[in-house]
Amino acid sequence: MNQKRPGNIVGASLWMFFIALLLFWAPFIGPLVAGIVGGKKAGDVGCAIIAVFLPAALMGLAAFLLAGVLSGLPVVGLVAGLGAFGLVAANVGPMLLGAVIGAIWD
Repeated sequence: MNQKRPGNIVGASLWMFFIALLLFWAPFIGPLVAGIVGGKKAGDVGCAIIAVFLPAALMGLAAFLLAGVLSGLPVVGLVAGLGAFGLVAANVGPMLLGAVIGAIWD
């Protein structure tokens, strides 16, 4: 009898966020491992996919807004924020792959 526990999207997102933050030095492997762990915590594939995009969207939005506020120059902040958003978006692919693998992995 293999019963799966119900997942937690917020908990899975937090696991993904902190593991990806700790493994920032491993460009593909870090987000992949974070996605696998978060996918296991999420429980099923649908929750895992939501859990991937939640921290990515929040980190990208925060980087975009903070770069504009902290630079004092709106155009420079806009360019820096878009660059940071692009870097965050580049990590979504491996994290999404890892989350699907982690959610399927029994």
